[in-house]
Formats: sequence, C-alpha cells, structure tokens
Amino acid sequence: MKGYVFHGPGQSAWVDVPDPAVKDATDAIVRVDAVTICGTDLHILKGDVPEVRPGTVLGHEAVGEIVETGGDVRTVRPGDRVLVSCITACGRCRYCRESMYGQCRGGGGWILGHLIDGTQAEYVRVPCADLSVHALPGAVDSKDAVLLADIFPTSYEVGVLNGRVRPGDTVVVVGAGPIGLAAIATARLFAPERIVAVDLAASRLDAAKRLGADAVAHAGERPEQLIADLTDGLGADVVIEAVGVPETFELCTRMVRPGGHVANIGVHGRPATLHLEDLWIKNVTLTTGLVDTYSTPTLLRMTAAGRLPTSQLVTHTFPLEQMEEAYDVFARAADTGALKVVLGEPQHDVVAVRPA
Repeated sequence: MKGYVFHGPGQSAWVDVPDPAVKDATDAIVRVDAVTICGTDLHILKGDVPEVRPGTVLGHEAVGEIVETGGDVRTVRPGDRVLVSCITACGRCRYCRESMYGQCRGGGGWILGHLIDGTQAEYVRVPCADLSVHALPGAVDSKDAVLLADIFPTSYEVGVLNGRVRPGDTVVVVGAGPIGLAAIATARLFAPERIVAVDLAASRLDAAKRLGADAVAHAGERPEQLIADLTDGLGADVVIEAVGVPETFELCTRMVRPGGHVANIGVHGRPATLHLEDLWIKNVTLTTGLVDTYSTPTLLRMTAAGRLPTSQLVTHTFPLEQMEEAYDVFARAADTGALKVVLGEPQHDVVAVRPA
C-alpha cells in the first residue's frame, strides 16, 4: 500500500509501505476513506517530537471501513464505517479507568503516527479497537466526522473544559488555526459574554469571526491593551493558547485576570518562560494536557444533530494520493488560506449501523 512516511526532520514522502496486519487479538484493520493533516504532524516534520522514528507512517485522524478484526474485538466488525480516534485506549489501566485515555499505560495513548504507523495511508492497524474507534451514522459526512478524531475533542477538553469556561466569561483564544477555531466554536456552547481571537493572519481572524468570535486582534498590535479595555483593566477570565511557541504562551499569561485560567493546547517544541515573579500572587490556574477523547461520543451526537460547524473548517480537499501536495498547502497556510485539508472523502449513500 501507499503511506506518508517520516524520514527525519524536513524529510517525508508518499511511498510504498507494507500492508498492516492484525498483530494482537484486539486489533482492527481499517481501510482509510478520509484523513486529515494536523498541526502536530508539522511539528513532527520540524523535529519537535523526537519520539517519532524515521520510517513511521504519519497521521492520527481518519474515517474508514473495518476490513479485519482480531478475535477479541467485540464492538465492531468488517463492513462497519468508523471514526478512528487520535487516542488509543486499553480500557484496563488506572488512567483509562479514570477516562484519562491520553495517559494510557496499557499500550495506548497517542501512538498512531507517533510510536506506531498512523492513518495517512491506504490502510491502518488500530490497536485496542473496541475503545479506539467509533461507529458512524450514515448522516455524518466523512469530512465532518474526521474533524472529531482530534481537533474538536482537543479544543473542547484541553481548552474549553480545562479552562473552565462559564456563562458571562471573557474568553481569549490565541491562535486562530484549526484548533483555535474549534475552541471558539465549542466555547460558544457555554454562553461566554465575549470571545476574542488573536492571530497574525488576517484570513484566520476573518475565519474566527465566522466561527463566532465577537472581536479579533492582530497579535503584533498589543492585544493585551484590547483585553484590558474590554474588561476595565481586569483581564480575561479564560485564555486559551493554541499556537505552541514561547511568545504566545507568555502573551496568554499577561492577558489573564487574577483568579483566571490559562489553558495551554499548543504543542511546544521549545522552552517557554513561566513568569512566576508576576503570576504567583494572582491565583492563576495553568493547565496543560493531551486530549483524552472522552468527549468524542458527545461531539459525534452534536455533529449528527447539526450543532457543530465542522464543515466550515474544511477549506481544501484532495484525493488520498495527493498527500504531498496537501501537506504543502497546509504548511503554507498563511499563503494558501488553508484551515483543515481533507483527503479521500468518498460518499456513503446508505450505511447500516448495528444497534449497541
């Protein structure tokens, strides 16, 4: 089969790779019908995630069809159309029992496209399939469903829920890429007074307005002052970091009010300074996290009901074999206007989903 392989920092290609096979009784083999590219994949290509070994097929988000299962798989069977989660869960370890699947110690966590071959290929092996794939209703289009593999649960859990967004809050989202935009969309579910988006790109600030931001600020034009003006000098109740560089993290800590929350989503490849000399007295709560995807079933139901603007984030579609072109478009988002790119996207007119 073909897969998109990481060969080392700055080196990757769509090449022939071995077909996946069932290794463990809990495995499922999925034929990939739709896949997307994540900002984390770009971090890997830059060398920011050294655990990824050369020769690894990238990708951790997909929609596809089950073609084979191990003998212990009970919840899905060949022919089922499924969402492949970015997080694998053994279901037995302490963290899985506490719904902290991202910290799984039973062979799961973030492994696809990280520690084992991932989803940016024609087929993928999914370990612990019973808890790591979700059956999809026919009403949910592939290009919508694939956004529930990572960016929506990540933004919702690590940004909105960890940040404790509440009705009446002032919420600032720093970074209006796909993760930041999904954070804006899901923060709106909690009726904040206002959401402010901060970014360097005018096109992404425009997208933030379409997704529900009440105000926008260019990152190079002292957004701290705008937040101070909007809050009578108090600062934001919740600030969500959705970039992953030291400058944006430190900007977030300058904009939060005393007693507020800074929720870091961004993947950081370099150290950032934590200014405790300023923060120690402000009762600020700082959270970090890898997504657990415990919210995926809820988000899937909301998508099926038309409650999430998933399709608004998809700006480009490609056939699967144009993976290299899709990466180029996604990596040059400032020039191309790309938000999410989706590859594959076959049509399923009628899909029968077995009752639980």
